[in-house]
Amino acid sequence: MKKTTYISALALIMALVFSIETQAQKFSKLDASPLDIAYLRASRNEKPTAKVIYSRPQLKGRSLEKLAPKGKVWRTGANEAAEIKFYKDVNFGGKPVKTGTYSLFTIPGDKEWTIILSNDTDVWGAYNYKDSNDVIRVKAPVQKGESVEAFSIAFDAGKMFLAWDTVRVAVPVK
Repeated sequence: MKKTTYISALALIMALVFSIETQAQKFSKLDASPLDIAYLRASRNEKPTAKVIYSRPQLKGRSLEKLAPKGKVWRTGANEAAEIKFYKDVNFGGKPVKTGTYSLFTIPGDKEWTIILSNDTDVWGAYNYKDSNDVIRVKAPVQKGESVEAFSIAFDAGKMFLAWDTVRVAVPVK
């Protein structure tokens, strides 16, 4: 009888310990604008030339202009400003850029977008954006395409593509 009571008490204590331990951990829910990464590589087996880390907001019935207002500096995604890292010196939109990490901002427009690389890294949004920290600005024409629900960045054929809704913008990267 004593042995059964001891085992039952031990089982109860263990159950309490494990339930308290699992209850103690608090994890964030899935972000509404998940983080993503896009790489520029000559091939899968080669080191990357560039990497962009950004969050992917979704339209969810809202207009692109409401989420990325025309004529205003935008963080190029959601949450923290997008970050672009160049693993070697590159030509970005026809302008030289040194190896390093930069924030990627944009100014959306009807016919073209201004793409901005800034030294102001690790910032939330574009709320404290300062043009004095710009490294370069390049213009990229707007193209139209099939609608894309979630903001997307991809590299292909020596270009960085930005796509959202029916807007497509491409910047050459060499």
